[in-house]
Amino acid sequence: MKQSNQSSLSKALPVFMAFYVMGFGDIVGVATGYARLELGLSNALTQVLTMLAFVWFALLSVPVGIFQDKRGKKFTVNLGILFIGLGMLVPILAYTYYGMLASFTLLGIGNTIIQVSANPLMQDVSPAHRLSRNLTLSQFVKAIAGMLGPSIAAFCAIRFHNWTYLYPAYLAICVLAILWLRATYIPETGSGGRASIKSALSLLADRKVALLVTGTFLMVGFDVGMNTNIAGYLRQSFGVSQEEGSLGISIYFAALMAGRFLSALLLGRMKGNQMLLCCAILSVLAFASLYVAPGLLAGQIAIFLVGLFTAAIFPLIFSAGLQYMPQRANELSGLMIMSVCGGGIIPPLAGVVNDFTGLMPSLILLGLCLVYVICLALYIIKNKL
Repeated sequence: MKQSNQSSLSKALPVFMAFYVMGFGDIVGVATGYARLELGLSNALTQVLTMLAFVWFALLSVPVGIFQDKRGKKFTVNLGILFIGLGMLVPILAYTYYGMLASFTLLGIGNTIIQVSANPLMQDVSPAHRLSRNLTLSQFVKAIAGMLGPSIAAFCAIRFHNWTYLYPAYLAICVLAILWLRATYIPETGSGGRASIKSALSLLADRKVALLVTGTFLMVGFDVGMNTNIAGYLRQSFGVSQEEGSLGISIYFAALMAGRFLSALLLGRMKGNQMLLCCAILSVLAFASLYVAPGLLAGQIAIFLVGLFTAAIFPLIFSAGLQYMPQRANELSGLMIMSVCGGGIIPPLAGVVNDFTGLMPSLILLGLCLVYVICLALYIIKNKL
């Protein structure tokens, strides 16, 4: 048994490394800030850069799921890492606006490919009882890369007077990740080469799949909606400055990291479905506390609790989907990652409500996303998914 665990760990580590590389996509926020100042970009041109990093989730997720069914998950993960590596290479060769356009495009494509393929590959290197834990832990690993990116860029800017020195370091890590994963033998399941876009979309006819995909859609929308409204909430509720309000975003991301790590530990003692229900209920209570927080500190604590309790919900829903249809993991993964586009739909809807009713009433839309997850968790437990 001990030898088997060591074997599983040796196979899982390079997959965790792929999730770390996936986190390189979060450098988009820092890179756009520096590029805007150093290249003299307008707000409109800066937004084009950001859009190029995320539009690929809607366009490529399902096709990538079909591709990996034919070529294999490990090959597809390495292809995604290759695209991210190329995205790191371009600014080294051409730090211009058009160079950054190409870099962000490659980063977006690579990130989408890894998002679709790394989750089902993690299924192949994880015992069934550890899949939920490993998927949650992988999101923690990804968050570490996202957290370190701004610090590394700032260090390079201060120490070497050039923040783009970050790119060679990231490129080297991409090369190591490809070589490590390529050298690791991983027996894959669910890759029959029979998948098609039609067969993937037909999965939505299954009620359980449709409910799970809706769950990931709403949770990504909730997460982006929280991220974009935290500063406004603190500013309007407690009269703080924009800078002080923005500190709440850092509190939220710190809570997400803590929540994913703690959830990974607890999943060794709890079933994934039970964890999902607990997280959903506690998330609703924490979110409701935003409305009754009497002061700034209480508001910040409420933000932290929301991040803490929602941190594991997305990977838990994803895990439930993979366990429900392990033989269709490639297609299902494509559908679930496509639902990341919820981050571009829910927040604008909340923004429209905000224009008519104000910020606090508009946040109710985000709260309804969490209520849906409670209903989904009860459904999963009842139907033993």
